[in-house]
Amino acid sequence: MRDSELLLRRARRPLVIGMGGGGDVVGALATAELVRLYDGGDPVLGGLTWERRPFDPVPGPRTAAEITDAEELAPGILLAGPDTRLRERDVFFAESRMAEFLGQRTLLIDINDGPGPVADGLAQAIAALKCDLLVLVDVGGDVVARGDEPGLRSPLCDAVMLAAGGRLSSRGQPVLLGIFGIGCDAELTPSEVLSRLSEVAAAGGLCGARGLTGPVAERMEAAIELVSTEASAQAVRAFRGASGRATIRGGTRTLELNPAAALTFYLDVDITIKIAGRLAQAVADAGSLEEANEALNQLGVGTELDYEREGAGVQPAGRLNADA
Repeated sequence: MRDSELLLRRARRPLVIGMGGGGDVVGALATAELVRLYDGGDPVLGGLTWERRPFDPVPGPRTAAEITDAEELAPGILLAGPDTRLRERDVFFAESRMAEFLGQRTLLIDINDGPGPVADGLAQAIAALKCDLLVLVDVGGDVVARGDEPGLRSPLCDAVMLAAGGRLSSRGQPVLLGIFGIGCDAELTPSEVLSRLSEVAAAGGLCGARGLTGPVAERMEAAIELVSTEASAQAVRAFRGASGRATIRGGTRTLELNPAAALTFYLDVDITIKIAGRLAQAVADAGSLEEANEALNQLGVGTELDYEREGAGVQPAGRLNADA
C-alpha cells in the first residue's frame, strides 16, 4: 500500500491534475498548495481541455489543434499560459486563469484519443517537466461511481483519466488518486462517496488524507476570484463552517455540506480501479473518447458528453454514421 504522506513530503515536483475538466484545477490546487507551503515542493498544476457549456458551447473537450498560445510538450499535452485560448473565439481555459493566478504555466490535457495516448503523453510531459509524482484529483467523488447513482452526470473524464493513471502506475510511475470535496459537485452524495472509500480502504487502498488549512483556504479563495468553479468553492465554504444543504448550477443541483468536504482523500490507483473502478475498467481499452463514451453508454451510463450534445442539439457521432 502506498503512503500518501511519504509520497507527498518527498515529492520535489509533483504534477497535480484536476482530472474532471472545468474548475477541477482549483480542487487540485489544495494538494499543490499543501505540498508547496508545508513540504517545500514545487508543484505543477494542470487539467483538461474540457470547459463547461456556460464557457464553451461546443460539446466535448477541445483538441490540441484548436488551441493557440500554448507549447506542445507531447501529443495532446500542452503547457498553458494566461493567453492560452481557443483559436476561433476568445474562450480561455480554467488552466489559463490558473496560470495567471500562479504566475507560472499549467498543463492542459486533450483526452480525445483515449486513455492510452493520454498515458503516453503524460509520461513524456512528466519527463520533460522533471516531475517525480503524479496526483490525479477529482472534485466530488464521481471517479468511484458505479454508474447507477441517481445524481451522476459527468463520469467520462474521470473514467478516462483514472484508466490512464492505471496505465502509468503499471509502468512504475508513482501515482496517487485524490478525492477532494466529497459530494461538492452535487453528483454522488457524501454517503455514496464514503461508502466507496470504505470499500477501497478495506482492500488496503486508502493511502491517507489531508485537510485544508487557513493559508491554503486563503489561496484557494484568491484563485476562485479568477478561476470559475462552484464545486471546489463549496469545499472551501465547508472549511469556513458552512454545512447542510446548498445549491449549485443555478440552483438546479443540491448537495449536502459537512466538514469532511474540506479533506482530500488519497487512494492507491491500482486498488481503486480493481475495487471501485467499474467505469475506468470499461473505458481502459478505448481507442478514442467516442469509444469510451460508447462503452459507458453500453453499461447504461449517461455522460457529460451526452448531456452536452443533448443541450446543443447535436447527435452522437455513432448515430450520425448509422444514419449515413
